[in-house]
Amino acid sequence: MLLIPVIHKLAIMKLPFIWALLFCTACTHAQHSIEKVWQTDTTLAVPESVLPDNQQDVLYVSLVNGNPWDADGKGGVAIVNKEGKIINDHLITGLNAPKGLGKWNNKLYVADITEVVVIDIAAKKIESRIAVPGAQNLNDISIDSKGIVYVSDSKGNQIYRIQNGKAEVYISNLPSVNGVKAIGNDLYMVTAKDIYKAGPDKKLVKIGELEHGGDGIEPVGNGDFIVTSWSGYMYYLYKDGKKDLLLDTHEQHKNTADIGYDAAKRIIYVPTFFGKSVVAYQLN
Repeated sequence: MLLIPVIHKLAIMKLPFIWALLFCTACTHAQHSIEKVWQTDTTLAVPESVLPDNQQDVLYVSLVNGNPWDADGKGGVAIVNKEGKIINDHLITGLNAPKGLGKWNNKLYVADITEVVVIDIAAKKIESRIAVPGAQNLNDISIDSKGIVYVSDSKGNQIYRIQNGKAEVYISNLPSVNGVKAIGNDLYMVTAKDIYKAGPDKKLVKIGELEHGGDGIEPVGNGDFIVTSWSGYMYYLYKDGKKDLLLDTHEQHKNTADIGYDAAKRIIYVPTFFGKSVVAYQLN
């Protein structure tokens, strides 16, 4: 007669544990992974950044073609199709050490050491060069919905904002800042160690860390991002700061520089820098 009440009491006592277990299981992130789709020929002259152009259904690739920060006039921009075929590896020439790419109103914006180069895509020629006073090593570019250009200066540790053709310092004291992404009213920045978000008030909010330093950053929805470390690491970063390691090629000396992302197809485009190729991965 006493057995049933005792069992019932034990079941009640275990309920908090069961609910806690279910809660923790629900909160666990689903592990993300990637699958290689294609790789270009290894003939691209030090590709640093990839920018998908969905209107033209192509990829623009910045080519350093030399030492990373030499003003040698050997850099340029290539065009690759979305099947990995190099269409033109001399689309634009006469740049120095081009890196980040952005597109606005059929113009391509390229970070090139101390200036931002504006390219007329249809005419396939340089239209203008925007001087960035005080810049030392311009790196990544992002353009917001109003056409305002944000460009990182990795050596100067700051972000510049370019509006109406004029550049000014926007946020300072960002150690080795590299990747930058404008989303709505917010700006996301990848530094030597930390990933930050800043609103119009420029107040920095830390959203993640990268133990091997930061390079590219691309949003994948729900507040999550794909982020890279140049030395050969790529991560899926959740909005709570946790991350999955998607790719580790550092032992093969394959770099993971300034990535591009096709949100519709969930394809990540990775420029391998000294690996001289672009690799496409399906995000699962």
